[in-house]
Amino acid sequence: MTDTQSPPPQATPDQRPRAPDASRVQRLQSDQEALDAAHRLAALFAPGASGRDRERRLPWAALDLWSESGLGGITVPRAYGGADVSFTTLAEVFLILSAADPALGQIPQNHFGVLGVLREIGTDAQKARFYAEVLSGHRLGNAGPERRSKTILHGQTRLVQTPQGLRLSGERFYSTGALFAHRVPTRALDDEGRAVQVWVSRDAPGLTVVDDWSSFGQRTTASGTVRFDNVAIDAADVLPIWQLAERPGLFGPSSQLVQASIDQGIAQAALADALAFVRERARPWIDSGLQKATDDPYIIQDVGRLQVDLHAAHAVLHEAGQLLDAIRAAGTVTAEDSARASVAVAEAKVLTTQIALDASEKLLELAGSSATREAHNLGRHWRNARTHTLHDPVRWKAHLIGNYLLNGVAPRRHSWN
Repeated sequence: MTDTQSPPPQATPDQRPRAPDASRVQRLQSDQEALDAAHRLAALFAPGASGRDRERRLPWAALDLWSESGLGGITVPRAYGGADVSFTTLAEVFLILSAADPALGQIPQNHFGVLGVLREIGTDAQKARFYAEVLSGHRLGNAGPERRSKTILHGQTRLVQTPQGLRLSGERFYSTGALFAHRVPTRALDDEGRAVQVWVSRDAPGLTVVDDWSSFGQRTTASGTVRFDNVAIDAADVLPIWQLAERPGLFGPSSQLVQASIDQGIAQAALADALAFVRERARPWIDSGLQKATDDPYIIQDVGRLQVDLHAAHAVLHEAGQLLDAIRAAGTVTAEDSARASVAVAEAKVLTTQIALDASEKLLELAGSSATREAHNLGRHWRNARTHTLHDPVRWKAHLIGNYLLNGVAPRRHSWN
């Protein structure tokens, strides 16, 4: 069968994000305010999630609401005017949003990932400037790994010194959030071959964001191509991320904690839809002798098992967040702290991956053949789970945990650990 679906259109100037109205952006000051804001947005996002997925309608208006909610600034340290919420709260915020719409949950993941890098290696001047932008509603995207590089950490994107100043050139992919962002940070190598992170303004001449994301899941994340064509760069917009491999920190575990939270949200939504469909639409099997599908002992058992696994994954996710909070509260992060944090989050990632896949597949099995009708669009849960859980291979999470426990090998320090 030939795929006749038209590719997504390329980004056009009218698809650039609007400058936020700072007077409309909330300044959240506590963990509870962050959770309340997430619940309010989730209530607004959930009703349109299926339609956005089916028609691939990019969530521009929803993201403007996200900016105005103040959630973008919740990890900004209090010294710079932010709420500086706990990792536990950050994870719960992503879970809440992802249960409503996992694409809208995923789009801000890189926003917080690059803020984690800024927190660990940014200068005071960089922090003051970038945090102020975020608190005024600016969104951060990310120009992700290169499409055909040897590994995620390799690439041909270069930041070079020229007679005209610093210039950035390269092409990236898997750039979740970049299309909607006011700044597009990217990884590049400098003239000395060291990895740096360059925070590029979305309006910079030579920067092109292409809406060519065509995955079967997470359809509206616009995680496509970003091109840098000799883009002029101010040295003040460059962070030396090569330093992160040389010092213990929490930027990797905190980034992975967000990924696990998104998967947990997908699982939660899938189980909720399974319960609703079985109660309202499913019929009992003819050999059961039952009047209602909700009385089927096999369905009851499967629902119970899914709830146990969902609860277990959530508990381990919560424990991982608490460990990161305790490490940060203790002050200096040691090498052992960093390793323990990565292992704890890896344990959560293993469980949230499994329950996201199990719940989204069991949804269709328990609800029956009528649940596969496109009108219900229940398949989106599995498509989203399968797509997002491939962000990094869970088999290597199990290896990370086992290698640490058995051989005392600390995980490597990068955004995927």
